[in-house]
Amino acid sequence: MKNYPTEKIRNVVLLGAPGSGKTTLAEAMLFEGKVIDRRGAVEGKNTVSDSSEIEQSMQRSVYSTVMYTEFMERKLNFIDTPGSDDFAGGVFSAFKVCDTGVLVVNAQNGVEVGTEIFARYAERHNKPLILAVNHLDSDKADFDACMQSMRDAFGKKVVQVQYPLCTGSNFDGFIDVLKMKMYKFKGDTGERTELEIPGGEEMERAVELNKILVEAAAEYDEELMEMFFEKGTLEEEEIRRGLRAGMKNREVMPVFCLSAKKDIGVKRLMEFIINVAPSPEKAREYKTVNEEVVPCNAGGAPSLFIFKTAIEQHMGEVSYFRVMSGKVTEGIDLVNASNNSKERLTQIFAVAGKNKVKVAELVAGDIGCTVKLKNTHTNQTLNGGGKAWKFYPINFPHPKFRTAIKPKNAAEEEKLGEALNRMHMEDPTILVEYSKELKQTIVSGQGEHHINILKRNLSSLYKIEVELLNPKIPYRETITKVAAADYRHKKQSGGAGQFGEVHLVIEPHVEGAPDPKSYKVEGREITLNVRGKEEHALDWGGKLVFYNCIVGGAIDARFLPAILKGIMEKMEEGPLTGSYARDIRVAVYDGKMHPVDSNEISFKLAGRNAFKDAFKQASPKIMEPIYSVEVLVPSDAMGDVMSDLQNRRGIIEGMSSEKNFEVVKARVPLAELNKYSTTLSSLTSGRATYTMSLADYQQAPPEVQEKLLKEYVETDEE
Repeated sequence: MKNYPTEKIRNVVLLGAPGSGKTTLAEAMLFEGKVIDRRGAVEGKNTVSDSSEIEQSMQRSVYSTVMYTEFMERKLNFIDTPGSDDFAGGVFSAFKVCDTGVLVVNAQNGVEVGTEIFARYAERHNKPLILAVNHLDSDKADFDACMQSMRDAFGKKVVQVQYPLCTGSNFDGFIDVLKMKMYKFKGDTGERTELEIPGGEEMERAVELNKILVEAAAEYDEELMEMFFEKGTLEEEEIRRGLRAGMKNREVMPVFCLSAKKDIGVKRLMEFIINVAPSPEKAREYKTVNEEVVPCNAGGAPSLFIFKTAIEQHMGEVSYFRVMSGKVTEGIDLVNASNNSKERLTQIFAVAGKNKVKVAELVAGDIGCTVKLKNTHTNQTLNGGGKAWKFYPINFPHPKFRTAIKPKNAAEEEKLGEALNRMHMEDPTILVEYSKELKQTIVSGQGEHHINILKRNLSSLYKIEVELLNPKIPYRETITKVAAADYRHKKQSGGAGQFGEVHLVIEPHVEGAPDPKSYKVEGREITLNVRGKEEHALDWGGKLVFYNCIVGGAIDARFLPAILKGIMEKMEEGPLTGSYARDIRVAVYDGKMHPVDSNEISFKLAGRNAFKDAFKQASPKIMEPIYSVEVLVPSDAMGDVMSDLQNRRGIIEGMSSEKNFEVVKARVPLAELNKYSTTLSSLTSGRATYTMSLADYQQAPPEVQEKLLKEYVETDEE
């Protein structure tokens, strides 16, 4: 293929709800650009983008697919993304490298849940959108109802460029009010005839819509507005210029008519993208983490950003990138800005799904891939020319579903770990961690369907059968009052013995509280002379404050670190349920030692057991993790969602409105959020979405604590 300069490149992401026809549209775009000579079909399992076994069996996209086509002496890069929000990672990575979105709307259904969700994602990423109404050849297609649903969802931004002559099985053409032409199509070959618009009512409707389009175009360019007032209209190129400005500000969403299956309107949509959508150097600029703006200029230093990594048969690890600056050529040496490792691009390719076309170079703004990078992965930047640019990483959505996972065959534990790490590399929205605290491997994802696909892939691709289990909850233990204890560790076994005695007092740690001077415990006064203080911020949250209050040499200073170590060991395995303890201060004020038998192990055990005894006397409490949950929900489902949150021991903190949605903010115990994404989807027919993040730890209610203590005793006995 030929080399394309930056100004002749367009980068587009295809978005839409499941079944809207993105993959079929991608096939038609490839066909129109002669990248393929025959269009595949989803039902035929022979499309370029849905090429994996799991996508073909489900007949829907699970992974994003990078493609290109050549049209009108331009290169059009586009990424077909999954329609389910469970696989939104592919959408977020596509937004990072694409400049314009084509939001495909099913003419049978109008604006759906997925349509609204992806429109919100586009807004979050500040990307302009084109609306493509597809399936107009369906018997249930209703263009007017579809237009109304788009206006209800997106307001006055929606501007018609086309309308169909008819819908249903007879759909064979449309009126284009930008070009003021009628297009008729023959069969499903994409062959079209450009005709004049018939007179009468058809012309009246076209003129009226053209007037609305011209007004929308003039609104975002002062010079065009003056021309419009002078002439009463605008020329075709002037309308394009106005739409370009409106789209860049995300104030205009042009509407096009399609039957991707019959290749009706696809060519015209591609023409519009090339004529109106911004080229990379005129799109939104990219900044480094140091807030430096890097121009998309082929004459600059070479730099590329890795937005996707995949393991592909016969090729191994494939790294997909956008050239951010300069020009990359085969054999170029670049440096990774994250780890300073050197990488050589031994080969570079233009990408059409699994079809990779070897090219000699790619310039700023272009998208391609390379293979066999050694130390470079998704979200990393490679630079040449002595630059150390590091572009902002893709901000993937937070996980919404977590589960524990283990292999059915315990011998495959290591194999499972390797497989999960590879799956995370390919899909960064899959998060994997081994919790030392919970003694479980925890996998998090975007929803139950997302995790079920992971399980299926482990079975089919890696031949590992796994079990999914409810994850344990990371509870914490703390105390609520002062308590004192002492413990003598004494052991004699022939040779050298062991001896250590520790007296200590414990109390809840409160930030900013003065150092202790004395305590009254069970009727006796304990006076403290603080000789040393250590504050330890705990890895699991909270603090341990350790005071040395030893006087008169009762315990040698060299044994204090051993006492602290014993206490810390018990903090890591709380006396109540084995959970981490936090927010405690401990004062060691007395003890005894033996001139021969005292050693570090003796004082570690004495300190550990004294702390354990004191802890149990200090009215210990279990603390549970509380999460801040923010739910974006349609108004008609808000009551059900709030009721469900309250049934989960949630506290509603506030409500607000955001366009056509209500925002509900609540604090909910993590223990009550298991499979919440599935329940929320069921309550709202998939129309709601939510985020959750750890807020803090709060004391668990008495009935919850009692249940946990009982379960721990039973487990301990086993």
